Amino acid sequence: MTNAELAVLGLVVEQPRHGYQIEQVIEQRGMRKWTDIGFSSIYFLLKKLERQKLIKGEWAKTERGPTRKVYRATPAGQEAFRTAVIEALSIPQPSHHHLLLGLANLPAVSHIEALAALNQYKQSLKSRMEILKAHRESPYPHPYFVEAMFDHNLTVMQAELEWTERFLKQVQTQSQTEQEKTI
Repeated sequence: MTNAELAVLGLVVEQPRHGYQIEQVIEQRGMRKWTDIGFSSIYFLLKKLERQKLIKGEWAKTERGPTRKVYRATPAGQEAFRTAVIEALSIPQPSHHHLLLGLANLPAVSHIEALAALNQYKQSLKSRMEILKAHRESPYPHPYFVEAMFDHNLTVMQAELEWTERFLKQVQTQSQTEQEKTI
């Protein structure tokens, strides 16, 4: 199950919802910061989960507005969800493949380019942290597990920021050492 499927299935397991309600919760909880769910992909994911018989959609009248398809988790969906959650909580997954590819190919760029790119990475991390902090302080109350997600992300980002600053110094030192060798 993909991360996006697990996220959408989780929102349906939490309570029956129609697509627009799922979009609202994704937005309120800042889920786009850590999932690859675009607005248009919500309905694609719902249809996919429905074809897999993990959820079932039924048309229902709403208090306001048009009739909407409300999705509920099936027993198979609840079991698949529980299994996926246990797996997600118990098996660490690498999350920075792109950065690791850049590091593996670092010799292909100059020290000046590497320093510029790493400084941009550092600034992007700081910006993402500020956005996450702002989401955390939103007027919507967050359940404890959502607070835990914000806390985890901020802790990981802080550690990554500290690592980036140390590595920047290492690249600067390496650059100076190589310059001294050529003199």
